[in-house]
Amino acid sequence: MSQNSASLNQSSSEVRHDWTIDQVNELFALPFNDLLFKAQCVHRQHFDPNQVQVSTLLSIKTGACPEDCKYCPQSARYDTGLEKERLLEIEKVIQRAREAKQTGSTRFCMGAAWRNPRDRDMPYVIDMVKEVKKLGLETCMTLGMLTRDQALALQQAGLDYYNHNLDTSPEFYGDIITTRTYQDRLDTLSNVREAGMNVCSGGIVGMGETASDRSGLLMQLANLEQQPESVPINMLVKVKGTPMEKVDDLDHFEFIRTIAVARIMMPKSHVRLSAGREAMNEQMQSMCFLAGANSIFYGCKLLTTSNPDTHEDVLLFKKLGINSEKTREYSDEAHEAALLEEIEDKQNDNLFYEASSQNSSSQNVSNDKVSNEKVTATVEG
Repeated sequence: MSQNSASLNQSSSEVRHDWTIDQVNELFALPFNDLLFKAQCVHRQHFDPNQVQVSTLLSIKTGACPEDCKYCPQSARYDTGLEKERLLEIEKVIQRAREAKQTGSTRFCMGAAWRNPRDRDMPYVIDMVKEVKKLGLETCMTLGMLTRDQALALQQAGLDYYNHNLDTSPEFYGDIITTRTYQDRLDTLSNVREAGMNVCSGGIVGMGETASDRSGLLMQLANLEQQPESVPINMLVKVKGTPMEKVDDLDHFEFIRTIAVARIMMPKSHVRLSAGREAMNEQMQSMCFLAGANSIFYGCKLLTTSNPDTHEDVLLFKKLGINSEKTREYSDEAHEAALLEEIEDKQNDNLFYEASSQNSSSQNVSNDKVSNEKVTATVEG
């Protein structure tokens, strides 16, 4: 048995921070059934396999970001038809948080298209955190890079999680983003951790990266001094006008493999099935849950991209026996409210804008065509 193979047979309950690229590549190379079996065994050691953490994501400030992330329509550098928005009023944010709680979310995430928050913005976002906390929800924000003082101020306001994705491997990173460095991202994660907040950090796959780049991303996350509590795995969903609109699609089995390897390498983290879920059928999503994904976003919008409607997720959860108690408690009133909210958003959306400049009639095309004109849910670049 090789040294690498022996290392893969260590106790699956062990949290490691010494992964090598060869070891991660060896996990990816396992036969598919063996990989999923191994991932499911690890998952069951640390989590209830039939429980999925549910969050809702709200864009509190949309567009005009100065970064050049090639996947993101919120960049001011690309013409994607996305309309700019100012920072949302606190009252609107709180109303959305109430609706999220009513439909079963336990965490409310707020994202702003900033390179980093300015000093004048901090009092508003701090007030948002405090008010959402009063509703009994966990709080998460993604605002771009943070200084130590900003991270501490958010922690003192009660922020539970801060999201800042590494996006991809260090080797591929420069092909995707040039306006901030990989070290900038690591520094923000360090500031968040030192402030005492939970870290939410993952990446995007399907951007034209190599298999080794996917391994490199997971290795970076797993080898952090403390692994992220939440690891969102985003499938790139392409939008016209961004440099990545014509990137070849990632094979779905490769995406499921990425979920499984993330679960094995970060056994105690919540692995979030994030952007791109609208293009996944129920069977693929179910395989992702089997591979160890145990967190999703509810709601018809993820910042500027579409997401499966809340009631569709509830129906899938019922089929799979996921969140059985909470799913049964999902009231008819909440279901009706969610549907009405989705209709209202489509008719007169004052909080979000479609990432595509297509007119409303284009929404009748097939899901496959729609998926090619959406964008990844990752807001910060």
